[in-house]
Amino acid sequence: MKKIAFKTLGCRLNQYETDALASQFAKNGYEVVDFNQPADVVVVNTCTVTNQSDSKSNQTIKQAAKKHKDAMLVVTGCMVNNHREKLESNRQNVTWFVDNAHKSSIFSLVDGHYKGEVLHPENVNTNLFNYEAAKDTFHTRSWVKIQDGCNNFCTFCIIPKVRGRAISRPVNEVLENIGQVVGFGYKEIVLTGVNIGRYDHEGNSFEDLVEKILELPGDFRLRIGSIEPEWFGDKLFELFSHPKLTPHLHMCLQSGSDRILLAMRRIYTIGSFRQIVEKLRGRYPGFNFTTDIIVGFPGETETDFQQSIQLVRDMGFGHIHTFKYSIRKGTRAERMPDHIPEKVKTGRSEVIRQLADEEKRKYRSSMIGRGQTVLVEKIVNGIARGYGEHYVPVKFPAQNSIENEFVKVKLVGLEEGEDPFLVGEVI
Repeated sequence: MKKIAFKTLGCRLNQYETDALASQFAKNGYEVVDFNQPADVVVVNTCTVTNQSDSKSNQTIKQAAKKHKDAMLVVTGCMVNNHREKLESNRQNVTWFVDNAHKSSIFSLVDGHYKGEVLHPENVNTNLFNYEAAKDTFHTRSWVKIQDGCNNFCTFCIIPKVRGRAISRPVNEVLENIGQVVGFGYKEIVLTGVNIGRYDHEGNSFEDLVEKILELPGDFRLRIGSIEPEWFGDKLFELFSHPKLTPHLHMCLQSGSDRILLAMRRIYTIGSFRQIVEKLRGRYPGFNFTTDIIVGFPGETETDFQQSIQLVRDMGFGHIHTFKYSIRKGTRAERMPDHIPEKVKTGRSEVIRQLADEEKRKYRSSMIGRGQTVLVEKIVNGIARGYGEHYVPVKFPAQNSIENEFVKVKLVGLEEGEDPFLVGEVI
């Protein structure tokens, strides 16, 4: 039995693709092992969204080449699309570099090699959705890819270059995939893609797809991954009344300044963002919004930054991913004037991070006294841990609970610390 290890960096889409590959290898007799254990094959799924992502990806490739000197080393993901020539000039024992278009064929490449076939990544099929339904994964939730690519071309973003133009997975394939993973026993489905709001297949919009998924039988709940505000339609407001659709959205903000949003080429305004938040929370009290914020975008003044601070305070986000603006070669923002000094970006980032921690505690404290349906992920020393439908982390005495099951609890307290768990009691 050949042993294979995976290391994944970056977004949930990368994590979905790794899960699907790992499951395919396991299904065909390979033993999936931890990255730090001896392996015959190692797959590194890279990220290139920021300079820091490039650095982490490079470090991971070097680590894999050093740790697994005798293994077949496959490097894939967005960094291959963005920096292929540079990577190939310093191979570091890498057997293959596989771009995103060929990623789903990694199993065919590896298994063919062991069966004596001579294959090259560019000679295998290109299919962005040719991933089997993942039965054996690294996660309790099952991510399902519905879309890839993006047509927005935000001035700071490299993703359209490394993931291509927007393309949607056929409706029947999505529904079949979800039916299969629910049959495998998964209780929570997370829709993922690069820009899932752009889903459009044969006249079916993203909202149409969500509605069809909610009609599927089975004991599962549905979570929408990251969504752009401009794709939020009226029908989606209604769909959140369905008991299977969780009251949580990661809705990308990036800046609290309309002037900066325009410079970023974002397709919404602060007013429209506020309207979505206020409308959903007015109808579904406690609705959890999480978001992304970029600080130090070229030309960002102190006034712009203060507008971001004020909006964070107004919105009551449950969590914020904070990024310092990072120059990506080939993007429009690279050529913009008035780039912000690194020291200023670091200071602004720290302010947002501290404020985000405060707002996180406020939001989670507001949940005390409420009920939550928790999907149990782990039970350690008699304490069960998991996430409620609002995507808040909860721990409670396990009693008769088991992993990968729904448990109804009442939230009675909040721990201390930077990322505190809510404490629950089984109802």
